[in-house]
Amino acid sequence: MAAFLLLLLLQAPDPSAEGVKALDARNYAGAVEAFSKAVAATPQDYGAHFHLALALSLLNKDAEAISEYKKVLELKAGLYEAQLNLGILLLEQKQAAGALPYLQGAAQQKPGEFRANFYCAEALLEAGRFAEAETHYVAALAANPKSAVAHLGLGRSQAKQNRLEEAAGHFRRAAELDAAYQEALLELASLYDAARQPDPAIAIYERFPGNVAAQERLGALLLEAKRYPEAIARLEQAVAKDPTSANRLALATAYRLNKEPARALPLLEKAVAAEPANYDLHMVYGSMLRDQKQYAPAAREFLGAAKTRPDSKEAWNELAGMLILLENFPQALAALDRVKALGGETPAHHFFRAIMLDKSKQYKPALEHYQQFLAASQGKFPDEEFQARQRVRIIQKELSRR
Repeated sequence: MAAFLLLLLLQAPDPSAEGVKALDARNYAGAVEAFSKAVAATPQDYGAHFHLALALSLLNKDAEAISEYKKVLELKAGLYEAQLNLGILLLEQKQAAGALPYLQGAAQQKPGEFRANFYCAEALLEAGRFAEAETHYVAALAANPKSAVAHLGLGRSQAKQNRLEEAAGHFRRAAELDAAYQEALLELASLYDAARQPDPAIAIYERFPGNVAAQERLGALLLEAKRYPEAIARLEQAVAKDPTSANRLALATAYRLNKEPARALPLLEKAVAAEPANYDLHMVYGSMLRDQKQYAPAAREFLGAAKTRPDSKEAWNELAGMLILLENFPQALAALDRVKALGGETPAHHFFRAIMLDKSKQYKPALEHYQQFLAASQGKFPDEEFQARQRVRIIQKELSRR
């Protein structure tokens, strides 16, 4: 009988062994089933818990895997592989603060190992501890000098410490080592841009002719550098590929600065048509029409801006100016009333009111506004003050005859 029982025990399946076989065969669901049986049979078996956690993570059941790895460390404190795997999982779950103790523990145990240092650096970078992150990136690169992702992380940690020139070398090295990191150069360009170093940013953006966003920013930087023909060439490409209102506005601005308003106006017309509620587009288009002495369409755009943002003193003021030039005095006076209600009235507004009322033969209110203008002007507008004094005398004589 004893021999028979021993034979049965020898023939009984070992759940952990079955689990290892399932892992080797990439049958992760089978591995989870087997190791679950193993931990149920022997709850203190940290090896079974470890392999269960591994299988769960391979099935993307991260929350359950994290729980199992923590159980492993309760049973076997400081187990390197469990610390490392748990830290990586927590980091992937955007829990950098929670990951750090485990990753730091792993890096302390194996200071020359790449993965422990790299992931510890990543967690420190995410936590905003940039100098410490740099130390671990350097250690990771000592273990694997050709790791593109570690060079990129080191560059980011140095950039965060305002050491952009050092950082740039690592961004470039990452792109050299792995073509998948070419886009990291655009990140470097944005860092140069933010640091007000347009020349290196321009040089990088020029390397990405197929990237619409890069070409848009390149065009803007070329505009700022007053390299208008180059900016136009880039922005024309951007509009052709992505005709957004923002791109049309940028190209129209480039045309205007290059003294080509006739090419700018159609772009702005399309931009406003696409975004009729965009205050800024109405204002820019109206200003350009005004500069081309197209006062009626300019007034239409300033009115559109005022309707979009009724509290804009600038829009109502510009509208009033156009209506005055068009000699549409009733509506111009109404626009000036809006400016006054918004607290934007100046001495010049009294002068404009006076001129319109004077031309409309409303002499008494015209006289009042001429006098208010003279009282407020105090020599700031000598030509207009001379005109106002002349009209005051003439109007007073006219009113005295009545």
